[in-house]
Amino acid sequence: MEQTGTATFDAIVVGSGITGGWAAKELTEKGLRVLMLERGRKLEHGRDYLGEHQASWDIPFGGKPLRDLYEEDYAVQSRCYAFDETTRHFWNNDRLNPYVVNEDKPFYWQRSDIVGGRSILWGRQSYRFSEQDFLANKMDGHGVDWPIRYADLAPWYSYVESFIGVSGQAEGLATLPDGDFLPPMELNVVEQMARRAIAANYPERRLTIGRTATLTEPKEGRGSCHYCGPCQRGCSVGAYFSTQSSTLPAAQKTGRLTLLADSVVESIDYCAGTGHATGVQVIDTRTRERKTFQSRIVFLCASTVASAQILLNSRSAEFPTGLANHSGVIGHYLMDHVLGPGAMGVIPGFEEYVEHGSRPTGSYLPRFRNVGRQEDSVNYVRGYGYQVYMGRAGWKTMSGITPGIGVEYKEALRRPGPWTALFLGYSECLPRHENYMALDKRKVDRFGVPQVRFNFSFGANEEAMIDDMVDDAAAMIESMGGVKIDRRRNRGKPGEAIHEMGTVRMGRDPKTSVLNAHNQAHDVPNLFVTDGSCMTSSSCVNPSLTYMALTARAVDYAVAQINSGNL
Repeated sequence: MEQTGTATFDAIVVGSGITGGWAAKELTEKGLRVLMLERGRKLEHGRDYLGEHQASWDIPFGGKPLRDLYEEDYAVQSRCYAFDETTRHFWNNDRLNPYVVNEDKPFYWQRSDIVGGRSILWGRQSYRFSEQDFLANKMDGHGVDWPIRYADLAPWYSYVESFIGVSGQAEGLATLPDGDFLPPMELNVVEQMARRAIAANYPERRLTIGRTATLTEPKEGRGSCHYCGPCQRGCSVGAYFSTQSSTLPAAQKTGRLTLLADSVVESIDYCAGTGHATGVQVIDTRTRERKTFQSRIVFLCASTVASAQILLNSRSAEFPTGLANHSGVIGHYLMDHVLGPGAMGVIPGFEEYVEHGSRPTGSYLPRFRNVGRQEDSVNYVRGYGYQVYMGRAGWKTMSGITPGIGVEYKEALRRPGPWTALFLGYSECLPRHENYMALDKRKVDRFGVPQVRFNFSFGANEEAMIDDMVDDAAAMIESMGGVKIDRRRNRGKPGEAIHEMGTVRMGRDPKTSVLNAHNQAHDVPNLFVTDGSCMTSSSCVNPSLTYMALTARAVDYAVAQINSGNL
């Protein structure tokens, strides 16, 4: 491959997803000239949301899975609920961009292949970590102590929420801190009943509307949500937060951003004389041309697995096992939430009520186990919450269970089915050294970069929560008057929650962690890592809001260090 010349910037941001977009916005607005590098292809807001409002009858083959194509090219990606023929152009091609899959113990790595990354596809659930979440490792001895506490991040949560727009209801719960919310979306009639019933039977539990990065009122050129439904196809009005709708336009407005798509970052360069990263080695995915870019600081935001892959592949005499890896923990302590155990039931009555529109969030029941103290009655540490979905079954659901044929059958499908309640559990995953990703030097991808391989399994603590997730969900549905309760023990495979985190963790001790309290590498002071890889523990809530807050905070610190002459 041909090597071309060098270009220099104040900062390089690797990745354009949720954290990369935030890093680019903050750095450019603070006056730095920034290069953003994205391995995926270019995606224009609105124009390239090809399936956004495509009618089902206009989708080839009615949108049914193309089995042979999916098996060959999208074996991993097609497992995601957001993957179909209206979104396939957003996703990674597994055949062209492989990793080593252990069929006996798989980890399903869900990846996009576009500018904006998974910010186009994410579920938008936006919750703050609590003080207990930041203290958990220290209190129960699993993992290392977070180098920050809730108070350190609280103002940055507010800063991010005020920009992205998070709709939600304040509840005053210590386990789920309130934020700076837009007006909440309304609970439907059955959710309102369920909220009352759960509070009456379980005073320590609270059902609330899901907190979502979706506008309920217009904001800075973005339109409010109109409940059209298929959010994962892209949102041209910008009602939900994504890089394309929010942070990228803000960065571009400064005139200080250079964005290069189709650019694989192979490694980060390091100068032993200065002890600093000097830039990155990049491969053009279309031409295979190699380029070098230099900068004063580097923000690595490529995603949990990809960032660790880049660091492990950045070897030198000073760092033979990977850049900034004197601790030896890069790639280790990989986490993902346990997803799925819970229950579903039918809610009798309420037949006079129907729903209109497609509200882009369910409801949420925050963690209630081991809150404030370890309960004697449970055999695990940490806890879990539920993402809850209550609504009436539509014709698609009813078509599979309604008997009949012909006109009578069709008429029957015009009538809504019963109201149902689904409690879907998400439990915390402990940080364990034996859960890791590494590079397989025997296998390389089409660019010559070593492929990733995983060693991951849920541990005894995660497995011990499953019974409680099922039992508690079933009991709550029964307390609401639910019948025909289906107890669901099945959980998703590792990776399928799409909340992977860890691998380049923060910590107080350089011997046991990679990053300090400001997401700055202990070993390389001008290198910052702010995506999910930086996480020290996982909590049980969706983590993206925390990634964004950490990124904004890290940029503020990095620019202050530059201005003071320390970087």
